[in-house]
Amino acid sequence: MNLRDYLPLENIVLDVSAPSKTVLLKKLSALAAERLLLGEAEITRVLTNRENLGSTGIGAGVAVPHASVKGLDRHFCLFVRLAKPIDFEAVDEQPVDLVFLLLNPENRADHLNILSCIARRVREELTAATIRSAASPQDIYAQLCPQIRDENEGLKI
Repeated sequence: MNLRDYLPLENIVLDVSAPSKTVLLKKLSALAAERLLLGEAEITRVLTNRENLGSTGIGAGVAVPHASVKGLDRHFCLFVRLAKPIDFEAVDEQPVDLVFLLLNPENRADHLNILSCIARRVREELTAATIRSAASPQDIYAQLCPQIRDENEGLKI
């Protein structure tokens, strides 16, 4: 699985300002609602409900808020790099500055594979450091969604 199957370049947003987790969830919901043409309030509600079960801050400055959304017909992924790290009640108690939003269709469990893919990409210290210092969404996309080479077929996109 490659993250490029779920995270298009246009869903990489840099230097978002949010003073708190609550404000960030609302901003993420607004961005997602605009792109998906779904209700912002419903997205905020399901994300907040999920966070109330336990923080999706996975450590090392990374959070992956995720939830199932009624009316969604495909997985939706958005990456946001924050202008300043915020408290996200992460497992390691470190502030978060790299955020992946994952919204899933209801009654589908395959989002666990996508969450795993995200975690594998960002747990590499060099990848996370490169993302933090990247100048453009294109640079981040190249780190998160590398092209795969097949010796028999050449470059795969």
